Amino acid sequence: MQKLAGLALIACGSLYPAPDAAAQAKPAAEQIAAAILAAPPDRRADARVLGYDAAGKLVTLRQGSNDMICLADDPVREGIEVNCYHISLEPFMARGRQLSEAGVQGMRRNEIRWAEAQEGKLKLPDRPAILYTVTGSRFDVTAGALEGEYRRSTIYIPYATTESTGLSTRSSTTDPWIMHGGTAGAHIMITPPRSGGGGGD
Repeated sequence: MQKLAGLALIACGSLYPAPDAAAQAKPAAEQIAAAILAAPPDRRADARVLGYDAAGKLVTLRQGSNDMICLADDPVREGIEVNCYHISLEPFMARGRQLSEAGVQGMRRNEIRWAEAQEGKLKLPDRPAILYTVTGSRFDVTAGALEGEYRRSTIYIPYATTESTGLSTRSSTTDPWIMHGGTAGAHIMITPPRSGGGGGD
């Protein structure tokens, strides 16, 4: 969930590789088409979509009418990664993006958000809330699909622990497991085995 220039189309014109740091944002329609792939099919049409303008600034590309927010791929990062999450996670996610823009990364970014949540400065979901993530190597514009697609899910349950959930802290591709248990960022990971080749993870 941590991920602005010409667009190099391959010969057929329907596929483009993930751009490098010199690339500009893709057209809004393409960003939207890729971003909503992270959401379940029945949640895509009405989801709000955040993406990037020509200057690389994160903006709202499409207003939504349901409880999902989708985040387009950041063209600075290698590979493709798109995310959709429940609206109750937006304060937590937005604060994470703000810290990243300020150069705060990794565990320090988490620790700041957790501390702010404990201090009542950062609103957390009051019930389990999901984040869907899809990664891949290329977006096929014509097919509206990601090559090398890999899906994983994260269910945020602030302050949940192994004891309160019965979940293991050991990563698994067969069973859900808990990460950062006991913190404001506690979440259940659902990480299926890869069938092959997904990029940008």
